[in-house]
Amino acid sequence: MSIVKLHVKKGDTVQILAGKDKGKQGKIITALPNAGKVIVEGINKVKRHSKPSIKVPQGGITSKEMPLNSCKVQLICPACNKPTRIAHKIINGKNARICKKCGESID
Repeated sequence: MSIVKLHVKKGDTVQILAGKDKGKQGKIITALPNAGKVIVEGINKVKRHSKPSIKVPQGGITSKEMPLNSCKVQLICPACNKPTRIAHKIINGKNARICKKCGESID
């Protein structure tokens, strides 16, 4: 399996493009480039049943976010507050992400 260059990174605000949470927005908690997936806060939640253990003495049902494909999320530009694609441009010797709608730097 090859590493996929993700268009989003940890801390970015994204909008969901497909699935049961389509149209919702959230912040990326974790980016998984080896799998080409991201975990978004409050999106794609599942319930897991756990037996009592040392960590969780009462056991029970826990809810957690699961990864979703990075192609199913679109970055929200912090300047214009709209979902947008990104362009890459070298500014001051560093590679920066640029909003395609307003032209502002995202990084």
